[in-house]
Amino acid sequence: MARATRSTARKPRLRAIPGHATPAAGPTLPASPVSSEDEREATLAYARSVLEAEAQAILGLMGRLGDSFLRALELVRDSVQTVVTGVGKAGLIGQKLSATLASTGIRSVFLHPTEAVHGDLGRVGRGDVILALSNSGATEELVRLLPSFKRLGAPVIAITGDAESPLARGADVVLDIGRIEEACPMGMVPTASTAALHAIGDALAMAVLRARPFGSAEYALLHPGGKIGRSVMRVFELMRSGPSNPVVRDNAKLSEAVVVMTNTPGRPGATNVVDRQGRLVGIFTDGDLRRLVEQGRTNFDVPIREVMGKRPRCVGPEVLVLEATKLMREFRVDQLPVVDAEGKAVGLLDVQDLLAARYF
Repeated sequence: MARATRSTARKPRLRAIPGHATPAAGPTLPASPVSSEDEREATLAYARSVLEAEAQAILGLMGRLGDSFLRALELVRDSVQTVVTGVGKAGLIGQKLSATLASTGIRSVFLHPTEAVHGDLGRVGRGDVILALSNSGATEELVRLLPSFKRLGAPVIAITGDAESPLARGADVVLDIGRIEEACPMGMVPTASTAALHAIGDALAMAVLRARPFGSAEYALLHPGGKIGRSVMRVFELMRSGPSNPVVRDNAKLSEAVVVMTNTPGRPGATNVVDRQGRLVGIFTDGDLRRLVEQGRTNFDVPIREVMGKRPRCVGPEVLVLEATKLMREFRVDQLPVVDAEGKAVGLLDVQDLLAARYF
């Protein structure tokens, strides 16, 4: 099993805030108001040193990636399911890693070690791989699960800061982040080490993503809500179709068109006008009807083809809704007919539906 070499990345020196002791252990640090200008500057300088320490911890990982990382990638990529586990802060990082894997098409669950020994090991099956996170590598709740994982036939990838720890010795693959100085006055609060755990988890997840046939369309399937979902939604997913698609023949009377607009489910503010073959030849809208009334041309027996909008702008069902929305904004229209490759009216895109889906 390949072991990464120790990092030689420079560890930044954390600056002490004047008036604050930095004990190795003992009483709680006294609170001090940030009032004077010197104190403000010292506090900001210290906060910057925390960021520097975490940044250096992450950069130090770059030289540690090697064969073990590639083996971990293969195990995750080819697994039936990736089970992520950890305790405390490492467990919280693990939950995020599991969510990232799931969002990119890798089946993944988070397994809490305490619950695992009380039945949740049933979540693990043959063909699964375990991602176990522990900076110390000595977390008792995690280490005692190793024999169970072996009996279940699930290989273990350990992400740890100690390549000689019990967790590392019991794992099949070790991703060693090295010993990392924490970015806190006491050198105890998980900060730089959790930043490193988070970063190497992301690096693994993204490397797995790159190694699989998984594109933006698949990603959108798993993110139907919010901005991501809207960015890849196609017109056919939002258009009014079937009984909700208002359609009249071009030889129908104006009165028939108004009835269709009124009785179609959802009461769209327009109707597609088609020829005998169902091909789109025009559109008639509420705005067209109002203009006829203003002009005193309210003969409801007139054929719709004489008062309809001819050569209407239209879109195909596979067009992105974002593009259709841009077209409606540009030409200031509230409806767009949707036609197939043969020019047949298969739907209607209505501004009310775009508003409901938050495209406007």
